[in-house]
Amino acid sequence: MTSSSNLLATRIAVVADVHGNLPALEAVVADIARRSVDLVLNLGDHASGPLWPRETVAFLERQSWLHIAGNCDRLLVRQPPADHGASERFAYERLAPEQLRWLSSLPATASAEGDVLAFHGTPSDDCACLLETIEHGRGRLASRAEIAERLGGASASVMLCAHTHTPRIVRLDGTLIVNPGSIGLPAYDGDDPEPHVMETGSPDARYAMLERDDHGWRAELVAVAYDHRAAAERARENGRPEWALALRTGFMTA
Repeated sequence: MTSSSNLLATRIAVVADVHGNLPALEAVVADIARRSVDLVLNLGDHASGPLWPRETVAFLERQSWLHIAGNCDRLLVRQPPADHGASERFAYERLAPEQLRWLSSLPATASAEGDVLAFHGTPSDDCACLLETIEHGRGRLASRAEIAERLGGASASVMLCAHTHTPRIVRLDGTLIVNPGSIGLPAYDGDDPEPHVMETGSPDARYAMLERDDHGWRAELVAVAYDHRAAAERARENGRPEWALALRTGFMTA
């Protein structure tokens, strides 16, 4: 399912991977407000995690943004609750039925401006990494060939991805590819396709700005300070010390 926008925007804010971190989201929204943007694109993974899922979804529902779903949103609403991991279980138990319906209604991809394509992982897989390859327990920049293969023939002047929480700008054969990083979780560990960590090295909330001028599209990666200690304490209180460390430091090891 794909959503599209008919807005004639020249300045677009791109956010992703909020993961229920309401204070980080509020700080980013305040920063965006200073920039007179025409459109905000939200690339998914809105609520999962031990923070403020219900309050975060309530906040997002009020925004006139273009939202899509991420893999964690899909698991949250489509996977049997008995099969949920800890992050999805925490969110599922706190979200209202109408909030779950809102998450379920979100499309997997979105287009804007006729030449911007947004998705969470790759155009065809919300669990796959586009710009990173997992090797030896960490993510490295994917090769040009790897990125092209994962795009699977999809084309646009600008492609927006998320999922790895890693802010990155890549230009590939005339296409600008941007991962804005994560608003809500600057580091995490995973086990697909092998055990690994992704780390940004700072607790800041991340997003990206796109602007189109006479020379085409350009991108800026933005880091926003917020009260990350409060978010870390919230994770600790809710029994997730690994989240607390990631939120406090941007690393997965002390």
